[in-house]
Amino acid sequence: MNRFTTRIIQIGNLCIGGNEAVRLQSMTSTDTLNTRATVAQCIDLASAGCEIIRISAPSVRAAKNLAQIKTVLREKGIDVPLVADIHFNHRAAEVAARIVEKIRINPGNFVEQGSEKFLSDDATDREIQAIEEKLAPLLAICKTHHTAVRIGVNHGSLSGRILYRHGNTAEGMMVSAMEYIELCRKHDFHQLVLSLKSSSIPLMIQANRLLVESMKTRGWDYPLHLGVTEAGNADEGRIRSAAGIGTLIREGIGDTIRVSLTEDPVKEIPVAREILEYASRSRKTKFFHYSMEKPDRTSLPLVLSTYPDTAADMHVRGSKAFDKRNFPYILERKEKDKTADKESRLHLIKAKYRDLSPENFMIHSAIDLAAPLMREDFEAVWIDAGNEIPASQATENIFHLLQAIRMRITRTEFISCPSCARTLFDIEALVQQVKNKTSHLKGLKIAVMGCIVNGPGEMAGADYGLLGSGKDQLSLYRGQTLVKKKIPLNHAAEELVRLIRESGDWPESTD
Repeated sequence: MNRFTTRIIQIGNLCIGGNEAVRLQSMTSTDTLNTRATVAQCIDLASAGCEIIRISAPSVRAAKNLAQIKTVLREKGIDVPLVADIHFNHRAAEVAARIVEKIRINPGNFVEQGSEKFLSDDATDREIQAIEEKLAPLLAICKTHHTAVRIGVNHGSLSGRILYRHGNTAEGMMVSAMEYIELCRKHDFHQLVLSLKSSSIPLMIQANRLLVESMKTRGWDYPLHLGVTEAGNADEGRIRSAAGIGTLIREGIGDTIRVSLTEDPVKEIPVAREILEYASRSRKTKFFHYSMEKPDRTSLPLVLSTYPDTAADMHVRGSKAFDKRNFPYILERKEKDKTADKESRLHLIKAKYRDLSPENFMIHSAIDLAAPLMREDFEAVWIDAGNEIPASQATENIFHLLQAIRMRITRTEFISCPSCARTLFDIEALVQQVKNKTSHLKGLKIAVMGCIVNGPGEMAGADYGLLGSGKDQLSLYRGQTLVKKKIPLNHAAEELVRLIRESGDWPESTD
């Protein structure tokens, strides 16, 4: 691993960047105004090994309460650096910057709001000047109080100006970050950390690669924070996070990481640690060619598993796909056969694992396979997980990975954010209700989002979505169209199902 060496940034008593260890982060899901609950969760996170804790500050009042939270934590001997998460409210950022060790601002909504389209260069210059007028006072406060700043770009909340000029793309994310870096450098502020996050793994990887290359051409070396936002929960959340974060860590990109699960944030830490530890090791996956009659292209890539009762490396039975068809192929190894007809040879990648827990298997295989699958035109993935992981479970995990990297769609895709102080309902429970009711709808993309910060943008590619809009209330969307407001939490899943049925996306055979 040839690491992109960044400058060292001080965040409280912690250093990131340079040759420092990659740090583990998470974020509280409690109401920031509830000091007792937030302190308790911070203690739990620190005990689990979290090294940097982010807390949402959606208002000036919440930002002020960070002082009380910090005081209680320090009295209890918890010195983990705190980060204030800011959206829309630059006044809250100025308050928080005097209290915590780091501020996270989102270029898409720190100053610019709405969807205005700025056509001319002069209009763009005026908008950037307006950003600078709000950003400069914050940078001055951060200098005085030795507070670091994270410029955190989310794919789901790019400004209207960036969207108009660059689209909802990796390039747009990179440009958005670069604008703010330029402004910070203009004011001689360099305590910067950068992050480009998306729920799309290929886009998240591409955006970070673009940012690193752009910095290299300018001789810049600011640390990067990695994460797949709205990764979801359970197996999908772990696989998606491992594929995105692990791929970049293996490329030497990343100084801090966060796994964003729609679960108790404490559960994020062991997953993040395993991703980091495994991705930091080198591993070579094997590539083979096999002679076989190629199946219909619509069923590629195939997912194949070695079963314990068959001879290793020779007899492979295909897994059951979600359309209930078998792939009963017996493959004849032709790795050294140079005369075989190339048109009848299967381009296959194989990965072999032993003595792993189910969670570690899904993390390791996602890290190993994501990059080569996105880079080359493989027609099959062969997983040999030994006796520890049932073949059915191994193939399920690989189907999750193929869907995450947009290689093959075999199931419903769910996007859901981790909870925070802006989420005013039990999102983890609602996500599970939605999954229970809609997991059979192959190919549909369904979003469950906590609030308006990233919700509308991240839902832009979803077929249907539920968005938190108040205390135990949600709004229902079809695509980007708002269908119904103020739906009570206990009716949200049923309303979603009703809309899907009315829209004709509910197969009659499942009734």
